[in-house]
Amino acid sequence: MNLKQIAAERAAEYVEDGMKVGLGTGSTAYYAICRIGERVLDGLNIQAVATSEASDKLAREWGIPIVPFDQIGRLDLTIDGADEVDPEFNLIKGGGGALLREKIVAANSDKLIIVADGSKAVQKLGKFPLPVEVVPFASEWTFQALEKLGCQPQWRMDGEQRYLTDNGNLIADCHMEAIDHAADLNVQLNMLPGVVDNGLFVDMASTVILANSDGSIEELHRS
Repeated sequence: MNLKQIAAERAAEYVEDGMKVGLGTGSTAYYAICRIGERVLDGLNIQAVATSEASDKLAREWGIPIVPFDQIGRLDLTIDGADEVDPEFNLIKGGGGALLREKIVAANSDKLIIVADGSKAVQKLGKFPLPVEVVPFASEWTFQALEKLGCQPQWRMDGEQRYLTDNGNLIADCHMEAIDHAADLNVQLNMLPGVVDNGLFVDMASTVILANSDGSIEELHRS
């Protein structure tokens, strides 16, 4: 069992009987979903929603009850991964392309538990390219607006075609190296016409579980 799996399974233990749970996307979320599925097979009673079609499919394969969004109400917690985490628990997410759905689900959760390997913990966000989800209509104008903001965007590609999210949108990966004011940038990006949302998750995570290279698992809680 690898460290990422151990950390993800630790996060899955936060799920209690009767909870409404958000299921994230990516390799760490995969392990968490599998562990939650095992617990459901053992009698755990929960309701869940998923942040991507892939996670929805995996959850259903495990027998996790997936409930329509208009029927589940607010979630008790969501378990997800991150591409970067800073000391203030600000995140960059969206390396897997599900940032919009992940942010919607996180915003409607009482707790957001993030699982990542220790290399994702950074002093300052930005080394990992910041994903920005963009509607296809007049996307070049939105791209130019990102350039004017100094974001150094590049379209994410899927072979020779532009990558499409589960929502049918494009992703511009912004190569900024360092983000000094994540909260301000989050607002600036989302004010641009054509931008649906971006991968900055500010003031959302409540717990971060890190799998460190020395074999330790570290749990951090925002005060």
